[in-house]
Amino acid sequence: MKRVMAFGSFDILHPGHIDYLSKAKGLGDFLIVVVARSESIRKLKGRMPFFDERDRLRTIRSLGIVDKAVLGNRMGNPEDRYGVLRKYRPDVVVFGYDQRIDVSSVRNWLRRNGIKARVVKLRAGLMTHKYKSSKIRRALEA
Repeated sequence: MKRVMAFGSFDILHPGHIDYLSKAKGLGDFLIVVVARSESIRKLKGRMPFFDERDRLRTIRSLGIVDKAVLGNRMGNPEDRYGVLRKYRPDVVVFGYDQRIDVSSVRNWLRRNGIKARVVKLRAGLMTHKYKSSKIRRALEA
């Protein structure tokens, strides 16, 4: 069984997220989704998410295409940040087109930790112009 791991905040779930997770699921048999911790979102994006991490985790778990959903590690050093990869040892690691991630550092970390996983950064989908969390957030705040 090929395990795929996808990451995200999933603060305001929208069709773009479903597209991302569907593409990730298509790369294997078992989809594990890592939901970012609220504090990690604050550090990365400079703001707290609208929904707390438990609510976002519960929402992702309710999706039929998701086989397992877990909270991410707390942001500390890279060893802590990627600990979830060590725990689940996926065969494929997937990032969305707009995620600020250094793919080569993830590959190096996987190699150093003896995890043979393919790292995939998806391209922007057809719905990118319409469904993007930052655009939806701005519209809701207006």
